[in-house]
Amino acid sequence: MATSHPAVTLTALSGIPAVEPGDDIAIILGDALVAGALLPRDKDVLAVTHKIISKAQGRYRKLADVTPSARARELAAATGKDAALVEIILSESRQVVRSRSELIISEHRSGVVMANAGVDQSNVPGESGRVLLLPEDADASSAALRAALGARFGIDMAVVVCDSVGRAWRNGVVGLALGAAGLPALQDLRGKTDLEGRDLKVTQVALADEIASAAELLMGEADEGLPAVLVRGLTWREAPLPAAALIRDPQQDLFR
Repeated sequence: MATSHPAVTLTALSGIPAVEPGDDIAIILGDALVAGALLPRDKDVLAVTHKIISKAQGRYRKLADVTPSARARELAAATGKDAALVEIILSESRQVVRSRSELIISEHRSGVVMANAGVDQSNVPGESGRVLLLPEDADASSAALRAALGARFGIDMAVVVCDSVGRAWRNGVVGLALGAAGLPALQDLRGKTDLEGRDLKVTQVALADEIASAAELLMGEADEGLPAVLVRGLTWREAPLPAAALIRDPQQDLFR
């Protein structure tokens, strides 16, 4: 009798053009799926880097257009960063959590704690001195993209909007879900049992983050030019939860 081996496949979408403000991401990604003969199925997950979402939303700022505040100038002097860049970081942040030379860790307005509130200068087209911000609402962007692709292909798929972040205790960056729709971003296993029959009391699984990190293996961090990955083979039973469910209550955050 043949044994069934669970498997998950990840396939990067190729041929995606440079995204400009006002572009319809759903059309671009849908066309890429068709061109790659990757017609989506129910329970497929499309992982998308936040950058193409932000670019389509025109989430650019020019450093030359920014007047730094006194607080930004003070933090810039302490970190060695450009004062205009620091002002933009502050405008995108609820609070600065930590800072040192060349590094600002802040809580983004969405609640995600990350370097520079996600303000990025890498892979930003156009003249120098321009930065890209995170999407206005990554969960809403995920839901809109899921709805558009679902309507086009007649399927019930999920979408995860990704970024890469560093972690406490560890060197290097991994993928993180900024937005999610159509799947349980956080799976609560409390009350279930392990292989030995013991009750699980604290276990929760960040499913959307795991998907984002797996997709980052293909997306890369440099000049790969692969902003979307189709993930196939996952299953879940829980009700959908957005990525906002992954934000830990500050009162329970030992690193604050």
